[in-house]
Amino acid sequence: MRLKDRVAFVSGTAMGIGEAIAILFAQEGAAIVAADVNEEHGSATAERIQAGGGRCLFRRTDVSVEGEIRALVEDGAREFGTIDVLVNVVGIADENPLHEMELSQWERILKVNLTSMFLTSRYILPGMLASRRGSIVHISSVQGILGFPGYPHYAASKGAIFSLTRQMSREYAANGVRVNCIAPGTVETPLNIQVLERSSNPAALRAGWERMHPIGRLGQPIDIAYGALYLACDESSWMTGQCLTIDGGMTTSALL
Repeated sequence: MRLKDRVAFVSGTAMGIGEAIAILFAQEGAAIVAADVNEEHGSATAERIQAGGGRCLFRRTDVSVEGEIRALVEDGAREFGTIDVLVNVVGIADENPLHEMELSQWERILKVNLTSMFLTSRYILPGMLASRRGSIVHISSVQGILGFPGYPHYAASKGAIFSLTRQMSREYAANGVRVNCIAPGTVETPLNIQVLERSSNPAALRAGWERMHPIGRLGQPIDIAYGALYLACDESSWMTGQCLTIDGGMTTSALL
């Protein structure tokens, strides 16, 4: 088991990429401290882990609220010991061109997608520094690299994660803490399924998304989970400050 005796904090565990990461990490031996605002589905993920013989502590937590993050980190440390793996998955998106966007809409995306990563890191890093061991994985997006009309706030938040990753990796490498990020392409998550369902022509939109990926299909949450596992475990012990792009080849050519 690649994460035996590790304790991993994973956000966004109710569904999609976060759910896949939490389940895979538990199968690889990690105790999971799980966070999500969706209590029903978050609890279901925890129950699935426990039914498979794994350990999981789930609390309904808004990772953009400082007090809630602090409480869950403290509960997790009491339950399992020092948290030595952090995977920041939570991300939200909505569509609006910048010239029509309200400040509140901009601030909400930045708070959930970026400030949450600061807060979880802020409260988990002291334990990692004390034990001189840790791996932090931020989930970004190819939209931090490429432009997609209608998502300026989302792109800004995801692009900032690249810079945050590099800065943190430089600051904490000497203390035994590695920091990397993943930039997924279009993954078949509940968030993207909702986008398809809102479309006037879901089949055409899906076909367009598939054409953007040379491999010819959308990603699945497990595709990203395996990348996160690599970055979290000792197999990547000489890797820090990097962005692992898992995108079905999207960033190799101009978008269609």
